[in-house]
Amino acid sequence: MPKRPTSAAELPKSVPVFPLTGALLLPFSHRPLNIFEPRYIEMVDAALRGDRLIGLIQPEDTSEESPRGRSPLQQIGCLGRITHFEESGEGRYFIILEGVTRFRLAHELTVMTPYRQAVIAAEDFAMDFTRDFGEDAVDRERFIKMMRDYAEFANIDLNFEEIERTGTADLVNFCCMVSPYGAAEKQVLLEAQTLEQRAETLIAMTEFEMARGGNDRPPLN
Repeated sequence: MPKRPTSAAELPKSVPVFPLTGALLLPFSHRPLNIFEPRYIEMVDAALRGDRLIGLIQPEDTSEESPRGRSPLQQIGCLGRITHFEESGEGRYFIILEGVTRFRLAHELTVMTPYRQAVIAAEDFAMDFTRDFGEDAVDRERFIKMMRDYAEFANIDLNFEEIERTGTADLVNFCCMVSPYGAAEKQVLLEAQTLEQRAETLIAMTEFEMARGGNDRPPLN
């Protein structure tokens, strides 16, 4: 299996991109995906033959889950590496993407493949290659209090023994990925400049939701 890139210099200049509304991937986090559309089956096949890298990015128009054509994309996405895949007998894949680094979309390529490809730049996100970068600035105690409050609010059972054993960066990023918020909020969390900013943004979103009683809360993504 190709090794995980450890710096922007080790990334390919272009990657296949997977536009997916409401799907958030963050560095060192894991996102399961069911792949069934023929264009994305071909994309996964190509990735498995190569470096196993796919850029997960949201479309600007969030009215469709995965729009066709060359509809505009957000400028920031996250590069994922396929760390696990399973094939079903129905021509489908179940894959797990591990976040590598955020990237800036430089420009799309004109290609013959049914899936989109783009030139990416990740030099602005060098911190993403270090798993615990920025942990010391996060108010972990306050973040965990938010988790406890929300678990009680939403009647969710959390394993706080496991939470205490989880590193702060992994904890913040995991909570952001499974948070019950929409595409716009997920993009804000993705684009947060620091881990501290991401944690504080999620705390603010959660406190606001609890203050208004959770009305119209979207489903977990």
